[in-house]
Formats: sequence, structure tokens, C-alpha cells
Amino acid sequence: MAHERDVGLTASDLPEIVQKIRARTPARLLVGRAGAAYRTSTQLDLREAHAAARDAVRAELNLQEVFHRDFVQRWGLFAVRTKARLKEEYLLRPDLGRHFDDDSRAEIQSRCEGNNDLQIAIGDGLSVPAIAAQIPLLLPLLFEGAHQRHWKIGNTLVIHRCRVGILNEIGELLKPRVAVLLIGERPGLSTAESLSAYMAYRPGDWHTDANRNLISNIHARGLQPQEAAHGILILAARMMKANSSGYLLKEAPLALEE
Repeated sequence: MAHERDVGLTASDLPEIVQKIRARTPARLLVGRAGAAYRTSTQLDLREAHAAARDAVRAELNLQEVFHRDFVQRWGLFAVRTKARLKEEYLLRPDLGRHFDDDSRAEIQSRCEGNNDLQIAIGDGLSVPAIAAQIPLLLPLLFEGAHQRHWKIGNTLVIHRCRVGILNEIGELLKPRVAVLLIGERPGLSTAESLSAYMAYRPGDWHTDANRNLISNIHARGLQPQEAAHGILILAARMMKANSSGYLLKEAPLALEE
């Protein structure tokens, strides 16, 4: 039996309709095969993506390594922690990632002024590379847009071993009108650098996922920082106007609003 060669396909080798399909998604569609298996180039690409995903989940957040010192100082970032003491504990006990430890609660209360219009927090979540890649581009755009709207903005927290439910404690401690948590998404084989923005109007300990809104897939091949910032700011303004968030907030295309 003749051996089928593993010859990689370039974009120009593909029919126009296939090129258009592949251009619309980072998914590995119509990549071809060698016999009954993927081509070697595809196999290697998948193994590289899987390794990046595993590394992203296990990575620990170090504020000075993830962000340049000048960036940390310019935006007044400071690190706090949840009750998850180790990464392994964080992965096995999601509930611990929804609550600040006692020292962090005290530090937040001493360093942060409450009752702001907008409170931004950055959480490592399940991907430190996501915040390293997206936050330096996204955060300045959010501050610029908030200042243009004359919103009062709180000190930005960077939260170690963080889960989405920490929004409730942010609400209890700082009482913002709108809280935004920028958090690393669970990595996949398309990217390990995808960020999500979870948002809530006056979050409290009674909030569930139903009371939150989400803008997701913020990464190089997904939602761009400018689009994400625009969507976050428009959604925050809509929450303030409606005095609600989550399922109570009427859905409408964010791109159509100014």
C-alpha cells in the first residue's frame, strides 16, 4: 500500500469557500488528514495548544511579573487573595475562591473608598496568561470611557485564585453601582488567553449567576479590546439606567448603542 504523505496545506491550496469558512473561526475545520489520522502538523498544533492550556490553569499570579511595574503604579493595582491558599485547593474547592481571606478584607476596607459608580477587579481565574495578554490593552480603555462618562471609579483590585462569585463580596465591601470582574477563562484548544468580563448591578450575597451579565471571548482571535471595552461600558450604563442586571436587564445588541 502506498504511504500517504503528510503534506501541509497552505491557504492558497484550498477552495475559496473553505478559506472563507476557516477565516471565520479559530476552530480547526477542514484541516485534512493523513490516512485515518490528523496530519502531523495538526497533531503537533493540538499538543502545543493542550500544553498551553494546562500551563495556563496551573500558573500562579505574580503581579510584578504579569504586569510591568509602571503599569501597576499608573493604574494603582494592588493584590488581594481569596481563601484558597494553594492552587490545588483552588481547583478542588471553588467555594474558597468566592471569598476574600481576612487579611484581604481588612486591606480592601482600609485602602478602597466605597460607593463608586464603577468598581473594576481583575481575577486570575483559570488563566493567568489571559489577564497578562488582555488587561494591558483593555484596562486603559475602560478608564478612559468611564472618565468620559464622569463616573467615579474605585481602586482596581487584582485577586489571586479568584472565582466569579467574588463579585458578591466586592459588592458587600465596596457597594459600587456596577462591579466588573475581568477574569481568565477556562483555556481550550483554540486559545489559552481568553478573558471574560462578568458584571453585576449592586451585587450582594444573594446574587447568583442569574443576576450577572457576561461579555466573553476577549482575545486576539475573538472580541478585540476596543469592542470589549465599548460593550462593557454600554452594558454598565444600561445597568445604571435600569437599576438592575442579569435576567432582569432587557437584552439588546450592544453594538447598536452609543
